[in-house]
Amino acid sequence: MALHSNMRIAMAAGLIVLADQVTKYLVQRHLPYMREWIVVDGFFKLVHWGNTGAAWSLFREHNEVLALISVLALVVLFLGRRHFESGTATGQIALGLLFGGIVGNLIDRVHEDRRHVIDFIRFYVNQRGGGEIGFPAFNVADSAICIGVGLLFLLSWRNGRAQNPAGEASA
Repeated sequence: MALHSNMRIAMAAGLIVLADQVTKYLVQRHLPYMREWIVVDGFFKLVHWGNTGAAWSLFREHNEVLALISVLALVVLFLGRRHFESGTATGQIALGLLFGGIVGNLIDRVHEDRRHVIDFIRFYVNQRGGGEIGFPAFNVADSAICIGVGLLFLLSWRNGRAQNPAGEASA
């Protein structure tokens, strides 16, 4: 693996961590905890919520276990990065997004004053009769992880198709 490959991964990861932590800092500074600011009524708002769980608040109140899982995921991804990057800039950026997203949320989990991930982006729609339904709140790190995983899936699918062109029977 060439040095420029590792550098591209590190730069993407660094940019994600920076963007994630700066946006979370701004939310903490300008929006009180558990408060919301409606940006587009019935569609988008900024919130300041804490999440001690994983995606969609699964495994809530298991922050320490999730921090350990994050560290293990970083180690496994780092050691196996050659298998994921597929020698392309897209694969390297995808890994950088994953590393940056995991580190960004890990910083929140171990930060002495928080001990939870800060989520602040919320898309929703108002229901008739009151209330709302929407996508769970998320942050820059969550977005980077999802995009990174999506890119790796696409690269894997594309590489699989290239190795087994349509029409060939698989044994």
